[in-house]
This record gives sequence, C-alpha cells and structure tokens, in this order.
Amino acid sequence: MSEIAIPPALTVQTARGPVRCIVEGQGPALLAIHGAMGGAEQSWLLARALLGAAAPAWRVIAVARPGYPGTLLSLGRTPEAQADLHAAVLDALGEDRAVIAAVSAGGPSALQLALRHPDRCRALTLVSACTGRLATPPKVRRRMAVLGLLTAFPGVAAGLRSRGARRPMASLERGVSDPVVRARALADPEACALVRALSVSAMDGLRDRLPGTLNDTDRYADLDRPPLDRITTPLLAIHGTADPVVPLSHAEAVAVGVQDADLLAIEGGEHLALFTHLQDIRGRTAAFLGALQPA
Repeated sequence: MSEIAIPPALTVQTARGPVRCIVEGQGPALLAIHGAMGGAEQSWLLARALLGAAAPAWRVIAVARPGYPGTLLSLGRTPEAQADLHAAVLDALGEDRAVIAAVSAGGPSALQLALRHPDRCRALTLVSACTGRLATPPKVRRRMAVLGLLTAFPGVAAGLRSRGARRPMASLERGVSDPVVRARALADPEACALVRALSVSAMDGLRDRLPGTLNDTDRYADLDRPPLDRITTPLLAIHGTADPVVPLSHAEAVAVGVQDADLLAIEGGEHLALFTHLQDIRGRTAAFLGALQPA
C-alpha cells in the first residue's frame, strides 16, 4: 500500500488568535474544514481526496477548528465564531475568496461562513456533513469519555497510535457495513492510502482532539438549522443514502433550502462514502468546481 505524506502544519497568526493550518500549493484558494476527532491533517486529507490529481492547481488551506490540535477551543465554541475565525485565516493569508470544503462536523461552520461572509466564498462543498440538529448516541459519548481517560497515560496513547498504524483499515471495516462496497474500497490503492493516513492521523495526539469533539457533540444536539434561503453561494452536497452517523436528510435540507444547490446522493453510501466512492465523488466535484467563475 502506498503512503501519503501529509505536509507539516504551521501556526497562522490571525486577528482572532493562532490557528493551526496546513497551507500548500499555488492557485485559487480552497479552505478545507475537518469533522469530529479531526485536525489540520484531516482537513488536508479531505482536500486531497476531493481534488486528486488537480490538487497542485489549488492553494489548499487546511484548518484545525477550535478545540482541535493547535487551535484553542476558546477561539470559537459556536459555528458562528468558527466561521469568523475561518474568515480571519483567509485574511491572514491574503486570500479574498476561497472554495470551502467541509466534511461531517465541519458542516455547521462552513454554512455559517457562507452566511456571515458570503463575499469570501466562491462555492461550498459539503461531504457527509451535519447541517442542523444531530444527536450523538450515549454509547458514543461514553466511549469518548473513556478514551479521554485512557489517553492520559502515555503508554496507552502510544499503544493506540501503534494499533492505528498496524491496522489502518479497521475504521473502514467498522464504518462500512456492506461487504461488497468495503471490498471495492479496499481494492482501490488510493482510497486505501487515504484511509490509512486518516487512521494514523486520528490516533496521533488523540487527547488533543477530544475538547473540540465534545464541544461539537454538545452544540449540535440543540443546533438550529441556519436560514438556508439566505445562502447565495453555489453549493454541492455529497451524502450517502445509508449514512448512519449523519442522516441523508441533512444534505436534502440544504439541497432544497439553498438557492443554488445540487445533491449527489451516493446510493448505499455510508459515512465514509468519500473513500468507498472516491472516484465518483471526485468526478462530480471536478465538474462542480470547473463550472465556477474564475477566481
């Protein structure tokens, strides 16, 4: 299996505070926003998955949201505050506008960025994204709490990282119930390399990913859907029809509510549809981005 080398992260000093980012490439800007248990590395992997061979033609700005490694939770506990912080990152890096790509729990701040700073957003791509109220099952919350306690012990944390490196496909095996879909993903070398990089990244600094994740789960349990009819940014929602984590209804709501929106519903796709249906999603994303007005 080939390895994906994630570029080193840096700290971008913004008017609102320091934000951990990976900044790579030249061209029009694409701001990538990770989901739960994420960080700048996982934002970068989202951009890499969506852009594929076209990535060098973009300036990828992969952020760590507040409460994730390198970005303090106090900089933005709400989607609104996080959106303002995203805009501050663009300011600090000299970018007037960007395409915004968000996955899973990154959805709310991406929508708020399009609402609060529409002049900064060329387009918005949401992948398996939360767009409104989302309850976290109690057993998942208990698991996160236990994980937080375990990672306080260096030996346990090192063991989790080691297991992530040894069994990078475990997340794919757990997260994809259809054996045919899972086998197809496992047969795609690039999809496997992306999943491996994601799995290893998630186990590195795991304890530092919990504050943001717990904040997300608390906030999203009572999150009102924003006024979608006020969003004028072109939007592409990509979502699996069988997603057990974020229901398809989250993507359907934005596809109906946003003025200029389209929905790619991946039949039978689950929460990891980005990896199990990588080429289909890349093709649709390329067409969407190719239709945009020049930056």
